[in-house]
Amino acid sequence: MKKEFPVYDICKFSYSQEEDVIVKRFAPYLQAMRKLHFPHRHDFYHIVFFTKGGGTHSIDFEQFTIRPYHVYFMAPSQVHGWNFEGETDGYVINFSASFFKSFLLDSQYLEQFPFFSGNAALSAIDIPDHYRQQAIDILEKAVNEAEDTGKYRTDTLRVLLLTFFLLMAKATHQDDTVKAATHHNYTVLRNFEKLIEKEYLQQRLPKYYAEILCITPGHLNNICQELLGTSAGDMIRNRIVLEAKRMLIHLDMTVTEIAYSLNFKDNSYFCKFFKNQTGLSPESFRKNI
Repeated sequence: MKKEFPVYDICKFSYSQEEDVIVKRFAPYLQAMRKLHFPHRHDFYHIVFFTKGGGTHSIDFEQFTIRPYHVYFMAPSQVHGWNFEGETDGYVINFSASFFKSFLLDSQYLEQFPFFSGNAALSAIDIPDHYRQQAIDILEKAVNEAEDTGKYRTDTLRVLLLTFFLLMAKATHQDDTVKAATHHNYTVLRNFEKLIEKEYLQQRLPKYYAEILCITPGHLNNICQELLGTSAGDMIRNRIVLEAKRMLIHLDMTVTEIAYSLNFKDNSYFCKFFKNQTGLSPESFRKNI
């Protein structure tokens, strides 16, 4: 009986069992990782750029069709699974959460990119034609550099990967999201999202988070409405619902066990909360999926 998701650290995917970054062509990587259990989580950033193949990919209940020149960005803790059809190839990038922090003055630099936000709807990018060869050239250089043992290997990989991320933001105009918001408000929102990720099982009121962020609950709510079109309270509730859905579908736990795991005092309160948010009871959601 599976009661929790497998959580893989980057060492599981590293031949040397100690790397903070892995850049490889996808076909041989996939062959070496056939024993992985799906769905699963990572504790590192995971990116796959397809040049060949088909099938489907799910990230936190968002279903995507795999096609050439699609790239998927997955942040730590997201749950995902693959269903491949035919021969599959491309590039894979794995890097630890700390990989860029010693290199960049701004330790939160990656958080400016919406595709690293943990929002599944922003995780998939269809690369426009005129950016495809440029993206492949960058990743080919990265694959070759990853196989090098020279003194500047790690820093060169950091530069190449940052170049790739900037290209993806430019290709999809996702950088406009950041430009449209004031830098301060966007920083507050990202810090709020990170706090929710750490505290949502215990703390469910916007007032608690606003106090830590040194702003009023009303200001926090205004920022969420401005940048995401939703309330601060809904952001907290959506995170609880997402975890409930993950557990209902992927784990062999009863609804009562899930309710207590999510820190609800009783099963009936959890069922009422879940139905209010989704329109379905937990059991109906599980059966429908």
